[in-house]
Amino acid sequence: MNRSARGAALAAVGIALLSALFFTCTYLLNRAAANAGGHWLWTAALRYLITLPIMLVVMPWQGGAKPVWRAIRAHPGPWLLWSGVGFVLFYLLLSFAANSGPSWLVAGTFQLTVIAGMLCAPFLYDDARARIPVPAFAAGLVVIAGVLLMQEGYGSGHLDRKAWLALLAVAVSAFAYPLGNRGLLLHLERTGTELNATQRVFGMTLASQPMWWAVTAYAFASVGTPPSGQVLLAAGVALGAGVIATVLFFQATGMVRNDPSALAAAEAMQAAEILFATLIGVFWLGEAWPRGITLWGAILVGAGIVAFSVVAARAAAGDKHAMQELRSDRGA
Repeated sequence: MNRSARGAALAAVGIALLSALFFTCTYLLNRAAANAGGHWLWTAALRYLITLPIMLVVMPWQGGAKPVWRAIRAHPGPWLLWSGVGFVLFYLLLSFAANSGPSWLVAGTFQLTVIAGMLCAPFLYDDARARIPVPAFAAGLVVIAGVLLMQEGYGSGHLDRKAWLALLAVAVSAFAYPLGNRGLLLHLERTGTELNATQRVFGMTLASQPMWWAVTAYAFASVGTPPSGQVLLAAGVALGAGVIATVLFFQATGMVRNDPSALAAAEAMQAAEILFATLIGVFWLGEAWPRGITLWGAILVGAGIVAFSVVAARAAAGDKHAMQELRSDRGA
């Protein structure tokens, strides 16, 4: 690797690590809202209601909003369906789970999303992409084993009904996100619509607004207005995870999209989310350190993510569709 390529690889890894820090906002700020008594319905709805105007400001530098609006008007059904799965179902369940335990536990469990897209492939595609690669599946099993160890250790060997519900919520959320995003990608591919990654995020945010306003109405009727602190925390998630982290991650992977090793390294930085969630959760939210079997589970999740990133990045490097799918599996 020459000096220029090495410099680009190091820069991409640094940007990806920074994106992981901003992605961690989701787990930490949602947990802070839960600790302060904020209702999870408001936590979910506020993020995407606030994300839309922020993205409207960003879009002139990211391909513009007009192509997105044309695409939605031409085929509103798929946009409503896949944004409902990939944004609404995903985030309602993740917000619900924030009430269940420390932020590092939710962050670690949500890492199931790195294999979820692969497992959804046979149900979405009718070509070579429907095949599940054995090395990637093996790495995915390591992540699953680590998640189960984390949950078992946190529950001291016994998960009660609330803990099982939370585990199920995060697991379904981890599948809903890549399923919704890959489903939309497939729709755009079939209709010959060209939108960049930021435009797709903006389009799904826009298409999901009717559902979020329905959630808002229900939350208002059930628990009244949200406290101002919860609105600020939701704004932090919208800006940090919804915009900054996403743009940084796309930038990092785009810089090294033709270099399998560098792409794998950038992808692997998502494992740092567990570390960031643990450190900030302990020192800011007063959460307990993961110990014993829980700690080993977190380490196993991280190792599985690194292994999966190597396999996935080698397959995606230089392949436009594979890169789109790899990117669509990230986000929280």
